Amino acid sequence: MENSTQESHLRSDNAVTYESPYPLYAMALSSTPAVTHLNYQRIALGSFIEDYTNRVHIISFDPESLTLITHPSLSFDHPYPPTKLMFQPHRKSPFSSSSDLLASSGDYLRLWEVGHSSIELISVLDNSKTSEFSAPLTSFDWNDVEPNRIGTSSIDTTCTIWDIEKGVVETQLIAHDKEVYDIAWGEGRVFGSVSADGSVRIFDLRDKEHSTIIYESPQPDTPLLRLAWNKQDLRYMATTLMDSNKVVILDIRSPTTPVAELDRHGASVNAIAWAPQSCKHICSAGDDTHALIWELPTVAGPNGIDPLSMYSASSEINQLQWSAAQPDWIAIAFSNKMQLLKV
Repeated sequence: MENSTQESHLRSDNAVTYESPYPLYAMALSSTPAVTHLNYQRIALGSFIEDYTNRVHIISFDPESLTLITHPSLSFDHPYPPTKLMFQPHRKSPFSSSSDLLASSGDYLRLWEVGHSSIELISVLDNSKTSEFSAPLTSFDWNDVEPNRIGTSSIDTTCTIWDIEKGVVETQLIAHDKEVYDIAWGEGRVFGSVSADGSVRIFDLRDKEHSTIIYESPQPDTPLLRLAWNKQDLRYMATTLMDSNKVVILDIRSPTTPVAELDRHGASVNAIAWAPQSCKHICSAGDDTHALIWELPTVAGPNGIDPLSMYSASSEINQLQWSAAQPDWIAIAFSNKMQLLKV
């Protein structure tokens, strides 16, 4: 992307496109190279079909040749559209050293072992305390400090922390007054969540009785949909509001007042991702078909912050991932396409 606030259409050698047979939503990039080829990166893509039977397929990206490789054997049915997909950070899999572990959320949290030419369902984790009904999971996050731990968020107002090696619930908290839409880990035992009640809350597993509200929507009961914790500088988080063109940047040392509001999108923001190698950069994407990269200044000027660069897709962008394994690449999903953008 050009270092300019003008719309910069990437040259063909800077974008790689994959076309799926289905509309796409959930997307995950492996945080380590593929087990079979050290320079390849695995990408998991989930369909968004308004039906019980959905599909997840895994492809590989070779950044040297700028090619995407499909793997017909690495594709599986998924009940309902997955709300999120995520590969295990750093591959410390207890199951196999020659495979990747992939998690998916929907009606349950599922763990899949992705081998060289096959996928096996390892476990189905149900957060419900009653056998009759399981509240759908809106999102989850994998703890990259303690990779045996996954936190899920649910429409039943709870966050559930799983020990995936033992397959047991470590703790379940009533986190909010309304549906919880997203969850993000900070340190090993600290996580944040956002909710339809309009608040960002931080929890510490060492003190489960208390939470800290660090932000509330300016208009009461405006839901907060996404939460991203800056892993390069844990003082900073980003959140998005429903039907809003803003990305709100928070400093947990000074609750309630945002340190910046990124408001250059022309429509609702759907996805946010901090740069994996820089504490000052964040990408956002939304219904205006734009993906914007921002550099946060030390002090925001009176007229706000302009994006560092912009990319336009052919339709609304509903998902975005910034590759930890290859930080020069960002993946976006729109319609039935996944596009890798070199930044």
